Amino acid sequence: MKEFQPDYTNLVESAKNREVKRTPLYEHSIGYGVIETITGKKLDFGDAKSLYTDYCNFFKNMGYDTVSFECGVVDILLEGGRLTGHRDPIITSVEELDKYPFEENIERFKKAYYPIMKTLIGCLPDGMKLVGGVGYGVFEVVQDLVGYENLCLIKYDDPTLYRLLFQRVGDMMFAIWKDFLKNFADGYCVLRFGDDLGYKSNTMLPKDDIIENILPQYKRIVDEVHSYGKPFLLHSCGCLFDVMPDIIARVGIDAKHSNEDDIAPFRKWVDLFGDKIGNFGGMDTDNLVRMDTAAIAEKVGDIYRYCSKGHGGFAFGSGNSVPDYVDAEKYMTMVETHRKLRGDFER
Repeated sequence: MKEFQPDYTNLVESAKNREVKRTPLYEHSIGYGVIETITGKKLDFGDAKSLYTDYCNFFKNMGYDTVSFECGVVDILLEGGRLTGHRDPIITSVEELDKYPFEENIERFKKAYYPIMKTLIGCLPDGMKLVGGVGYGVFEVVQDLVGYENLCLIKYDDPTLYRLLFQRVGDMMFAIWKDFLKNFADGYCVLRFGDDLGYKSNTMLPKDDIIENILPQYKRIVDEVHSYGKPFLLHSCGCLFDVMPDIIARVGIDAKHSNEDDIAPFRKWVDLFGDKIGNFGGMDTDNLVRMDTAAIAEKVGDIYRYCSKGHGGFAFGSGNSVPDYVDAEKYMTMVETHRKLRGDFER
């Protein structure tokens, strides 16, 4: 096997919707359990330098040009927890919204993540930079405060509160992003957040609500990312075809990640938007779980041959992420098949 030399500019160019000679690998996240299984080494969560050295080296050894890492806002959010659990909303009126300590969340974010970031950036191998940034988007943070069902009720019961929730959360997220970029932009080559706007057949909120309340908040962050000369990648699950043209035109994203075959094959995203933005992903995570290794290898080949030439910027990986319940052998099959196709291994 040829010695692998990471080059983060491959992913930058792909995010800018340009074809590159060596199609990069990309993952939104890889479970620590998968990493431990493949390396045969326990990660030391008590030693940050050891942990992030091993974490970064895993990406390099697997043939990635970049290391994926983001700092999740909902993990430090005061009185959060409704995105993944059923709890009463913490905000039910404009008065409660005015009292909510958004500024304290900004400081909590810095305290929780800035020491980690300084260590992590110092562990990056030569030729590699980070992909990620401030995890979670405005829609998911709003949900973490009030819950999805309650948000839908607020839309009709209190339209003013509904509108202000997105604005105030947007203000907080922009402030977090602004300071984060000031401190750590040099460590990143592509910035992103994840904000799942849809489900299998439609968007979670009406299209007009997304355009009026969410996309302006996205644009503030994306414009700030662009001011540092960095491309922005949106990770968003669901059937977003109706709103994608507005996301591209109004927000100015450079690339998009996340795909499920039950919604549409990856090539549909490439066909529809490959002339406008880079497209990342390809292998539906469900297929990665259910298919055998032979079928996975065949699927990877089909995706690579269709997407790597003539369809704009492309980075290959799972359509969502590689959680710990994915079989490590199947993940390895996916990665090694792609690397063979792009010429990493001597023939």
